[in-house]
Amino acid sequence: METHEIIICILLAIVTTNLIRVLPMTFIKGRIRNVYLRSFLYYVPYVTLAVMTFPAIVETTLSPLSGIVALVVGIFAAWRGAGLFPVAIICCAIAYLMDGLFV
Repeated sequence: METHEIIICILLAIVTTNLIRVLPMTFIKGRIRNVYLRSFLYYVPYVTLAVMTFPAIVETTLSPLSGIVALVVGIFAAWRGAGLFPVAIICCAIAYLMDGLFV
């Protein structure tokens, strides 16, 4: 890729990133009263995080099995009331131990 193509790609990324942040603030002046829209907007960050995180959990470990087991254990720990940091530590430990055992 040439330099001017890279600059164009960076500028397009800047424009699109800023548009999705600025347009809602521009067009929505008051409080959103629609229950369904509020519910949708409430869960968007969680869905985005899940879409980015779940494939990485399975693909970044040495064995996909260790990633899947760490994911299941992490979901169980979160379900039982563990916070974000303990769940992250548990998942990392499980993936590390399983990678050491099976690879």
